[in-house]
Amino acid sequence: MKKKKVNLRDLKSASEAQHTHDGGHNHGNGSAFKTYVPAIISFAMLMIGICLDYFDVSFFKDWIRIAWYGIAYLPVGLPVVKEGWESIKKGDVFTEFFLMSIATIGAFIIGEYPEGVAVMLFYAVGELFQAAAVNRAKGNIKVLLDVRPKEANVFREGDYKNVSPEDVNIGEKIQIRVGEKIPLDGILLSEKASLNTAALTGESKPDSIQKEAKVYAGSINLESVIEVEVTSKFEDSSIARILDMVQNATARKSKTELFIRQFARVYTPVVVFLAIGVTFLPYFFVDDYVFRDWLYRALIFLVISCPCALVISIPLGYFGGLGAASKNGILFKGASFLDAMTKINTLVMDKTGTVTKGVFKIKEIKAIGWDEKEFMKYLMAMEEQSTHPIAKAILEYKDEGTDYEASEVSEIAGKGLKGIVNGKAVLVGNIALMTANNIDVLEETETIVESIVLVAIDNKFAGYVVIADELKDDAKETITALYKVGVKNIMMLSGDKDSITQKVASELNIEIAKGGLLPEDKLNEVEILKQNPNNKIAFIGDGINDAPVLAASDVGIAMGGLGSDVAIETADVIIQTDQPSKVVKAIKISRSTRKIVWQNIGLAFGVKVIVLILGAGGLATMWEAVFADVGVALLAILNAIRLQKMQWKD
Repeated sequence: MKKKKVNLRDLKSASEAQHTHDGGHNHGNGSAFKTYVPAIISFAMLMIGICLDYFDVSFFKDWIRIAWYGIAYLPVGLPVVKEGWESIKKGDVFTEFFLMSIATIGAFIIGEYPEGVAVMLFYAVGELFQAAAVNRAKGNIKVLLDVRPKEANVFREGDYKNVSPEDVNIGEKIQIRVGEKIPLDGILLSEKASLNTAALTGESKPDSIQKEAKVYAGSINLESVIEVEVTSKFEDSSIARILDMVQNATARKSKTELFIRQFARVYTPVVVFLAIGVTFLPYFFVDDYVFRDWLYRALIFLVISCPCALVISIPLGYFGGLGAASKNGILFKGASFLDAMTKINTLVMDKTGTVTKGVFKIKEIKAIGWDEKEFMKYLMAMEEQSTHPIAKAILEYKDEGTDYEASEVSEIAGKGLKGIVNGKAVLVGNIALMTANNIDVLEETETIVESIVLVAIDNKFAGYVVIADELKDDAKETITALYKVGVKNIMMLSGDKDSITQKVASELNIEIAKGGLLPEDKLNEVEILKQNPNNKIAFIGDGINDAPVLAASDVGIAMGGLGSDVAIETADVIIQTDQPSKVVKAIKISRSTRKIVWQNIGLAFGVKVIVLILGAGGLATMWEAVFADVGVALLAILNAIRLQKMQWKD
């Protein structure tokens, strides 16, 4: 089965999710119940027909009996026969669809109508199990909004009008309100702006820019209404380029096929030629050779050889794995990604929002010549006049708060604030503000890589506050656990400053880390890793800028709680709780699932070989083969249920 990307915008709900088997059935866009209607109809008609046969009802003879079972066959058989025919037209003759078709049609030819319907019905049930497994994963993922801005507020004919971003021309002026996404790349016409660019760059700190600075589509306006002059068409904007990279990276993504398809390529032609041999070879070795008798035996052999138990047992195992993962807050978009996860030996991760919380907190307070509480009262009085995210972090200081008020507060562009608090002149800002006012600061402040707020009171340096993004609670244990489960190569790639990236990587014991990267830089780093065929790469991230890398990696993992829409849509695995430790659990669940799947394969294949030998010798009938498959399927169900009961530590 080929690895497919799921377009979540096309999903209406879990019950309306369309399951398209790769080379299999299309169950339509109706409700979940409608998906099962064909199998239910066939099953009901089969049971009625068997009862009529058993009680030897007089009217249930000849053409009525043939027509009854023929109608029972159509709901489950017609899609398979059609798929087999389409495959033949494409040059792919020996598929499981071809085998199912000739075996069941052959059963009708020799008059074994109930057996023909039963075999195809079991195949349909296997398909439904696979559909249920995929749809369960889909149904747990919310319908996501398109990340692209839907409209642009453009200035035309003396007023602002809402139009599609695609209709805005270069040189036109657009207005962006607070909280809105910038729809197109451009130049800032307003005096200043505070933008959230985390989705584009991964930079955790909001970007404060001045007039005539470049702004990029996809950034979010945080503070006040701004105006921008458009410098590029929508198709050339930063957000459009990123989405295009996602599409191209998806096309380059490695395709994983499930075992059943690979096995069928060998199994099906072998079985067909063996059936031909069973029909004709006895002519040379048997004295009383009767063509019809040996044809009958060959068709029974074909019916027995249908891979029903295999088709059922394999998706059952994956269904159990997908269900177990969902219960643990991990959503796989398909069974093939469970397989791929078992092979991961290289993990590449983003920083902001992945191993850090993506929220500013006070990390350190250092007051020079002041009591800390008093120092913070002066600082908070000033920051109450600001709406900057760093100011909000400082105002979360949990002590007694401030009863001081700031007056004559003014903002010095690109440097900070100045004002009067409790009769004292106060400066709050960066090193440039201190230098401009001839205030000497401690040398240690130059070595601090995180965001730092410097404070001067009455022209004397009074201290500083370090603001930083916090590590997630389970970040450190995640890295340790990853090494233990065999992920030997771990790399951190971030759009945040390299100094901050290196510091976080050091805290987590990650040896390779690179910061200050654009989306294309991250993609290039992963492409370099992919040049080594031994590297099986998983990438974990949460921003729009991570989407191209998520698509290019063997397994893309997105943080579902805080992650961007595009990242979640592009990823193969969604961590609903935003806990990086869930990646370790996902690997463990995948390996347990694969183990159980191979147990089911061994069981189904072993029984199949035994019954095939008996069938070739005329010692087994089609009903015995069908019920043998049912027994194997029941054992496979019980084995798969074990996954729901297993416990995995993060």
